[in-house]
Amino acid sequence: MNNIVLVGMPGAGKSTVGVLLAKSLGMDFVDTDLEIQRYHGMLLQDMIDEFGIEGFLKAEEETILRGSYNHAVIATGGSAVYSGKAMARLKERAVIIYLKADLETIHRRISNIATRGIAMGRDRTLSDIYYERARLYELYADIIIDCDNKDAEGVVESILESLDNFNP
Repeated sequence: MNNIVLVGMPGAGKSTVGVLLAKSLGMDFVDTDLEIQRYHGMLLQDMIDEFGIEGFLKAEEETILRGSYNHAVIATGGSAVYSGKAMARLKERAVIIYLKADLETIHRRISNIATRGIAMGRDRTLSDIYYERARLYELYADIIIDCDNKDAEGVVESILESLDNFNP
């Protein structure tokens, strides 16, 4: 596998863990949320407000499909799993790791839900999208890492152990 892709809920630690993992493996680091912001010149929440959820999801999919990832740890946005095309593209040359955190952990880690740029309608709760997305994360994952009660370094250690034992 040429790349490592991190999926999971907002607040699971994809970006934080991704940087540390990339450093420990001597790989590049890509955060698709930052790539979307850079390409569109606006914050994620501003994109959601301006283009709506569907417009944002389309921009996210296009960003992933446009990416040329090589020897990289890729932290995806939490909603990337809504695009079968994007996930198929990422999975072509990568191991996909689901950073699994329980709902209580996610609630504790996310304090700025209204401005964070989470692709969820105003009538939806964090619980709604947690249960909706969890099955998708599990569907695409080659490896599942339990992130509850671990700091970022502990999660990286768990990932490295799992990668040593991974046999595609």
